[in-house]
Amino acid sequence: MTSETDPHDSVRLRREQYETAGIDIGDIDPDPVVQWRQWYDQAEQVGCVEPNAMVISTVDADGMPDSRYVLARGVSSDGFDFYTNYDSAKSHQLRQSGKACALFTWLQLHRQIRIRGTVETLDPAMSDDYFASRPRSSQIGAWASPQSQVIADRADLERRVREVEDRFGSGDIERPPHWGGWRLHIDDLELWQGRPSRLHDRLRYRRAEGSWIIERLAP
Repeated sequence: MTSETDPHDSVRLRREQYETAGIDIGDIDPDPVVQWRQWYDQAEQVGCVEPNAMVISTVDADGMPDSRYVLARGVSSDGFDFYTNYDSAKSHQLRQSGKACALFTWLQLHRQIRIRGTVETLDPAMSDDYFASRPRSSQIGAWASPQSQVIADRADLERRVREVEDRFGSGDIERPPHWGGWRLHIDDLELWQGRPSRLHDRLRYRRAEGSWIIERLAP
């Protein structure tokens, strides 16, 4: 009899023991955005790759969830800002439900932050300002890519890029009307800190009557 290796063994046996220090309610800032910035700064200091990358999760008209990475480009007491194509699948889903969830993950620190809340489009002037700050190649890409739509092949996309380059020449590239910013407002924000034996720390900020309540959740 020959033994066969279970193809799932390498996944099942992969286990990381989190030895990081824990957190308690008394250790964190009463303002969730201030606390997010503290963890973000620490992620930058230890060299986490693109620490402002966040997963945005949405739900389509059939209730099917979607997730994808975007980059947070503004963080304030008003919420978390990111930019995308307004004709993309994510924008259609955001517009339809008016809600989303974001997830920041900093693996080197065994930390994650999850945010849930309502969404709205940013003021056009904010989108104009951010678009003007982007590299020219990214500006061209925003015009050339019909995001989330089916295209024939890579050559089709490259043809679209050349058309945009020819259109604008060496002049300034204005923001496409189909491209701009979204803001995710904070209804609740959860801190997750990995701990030994999978007894992780989870602390949640929950908005209630204009103030923040902080609660500990079971891991």
